[in-house]
Amino acid sequence: MKEENFSETDSLKLINEMISKVKRSYVTKGIASMVWGVLIITCSLLTWAEVRYNWDPGFDVWLLVFLALIPQIFFSIKEKRSRKFTAHDETTTTYVWSAFAISIFILSFYNSKFGSEQATTLFMMLYGIPTFITGGMFKFKPMIVGGLICWALSVVSVFTPVDADMLLMAGSGLFAWLIPGIILWNRYQKQRRENV
Repeated sequence: MKEENFSETDSLKLINEMISKVKRSYVTKGIASMVWGVLIITCSLLTWAEVRYNWDPGFDVWLLVFLALIPQIFFSIKEKRSRKFTAHDETTTTYVWSAFAISIFILSFYNSKFGSEQATTLFMMLYGIPTFITGGMFKFKPMIVGGLICWALSVVSVFTPVDADMLLMAGSGLFAWLIPGIILWNRYQKQRRENV
């Protein structure tokens, strides 16, 4: 095997090429983001209709969240098995979103036990945290902006009635997850077309 001498420039060039390959191989499709965006928007609007028009769907619409978990877990396991490596930022993102999920579960449990109508403020505040961090880690401005919007809507909800809070919650789902998810999906499709 022939030994090659690399200059600093050649070494930096090789490192940059490797980083570019890793970035290209890690493609976030945006499907999970779109699913959660649609889910939060739907549940929020249904809850708004319940509060505003005294409408009873016959079940707690927020239980639909558990239905969305099933395909998400399935696709996460499938994607994890097909991956050849896990980048450091992916591991960090997993911990951030796991902490978010645990916090949402605890807040939901607390809310069901003590029945606070103001919990939407806290939910939107929590929505902003992983969205903002993930956007910052991947330098993805739509998620950074989505996180900021969640926090702004959270503050606004302190001054609004419950039915309006549900519309603000729908806005959080739209800006934090649905719009960024659509953008990611479009990027993924464009990248697939270019690589074919």
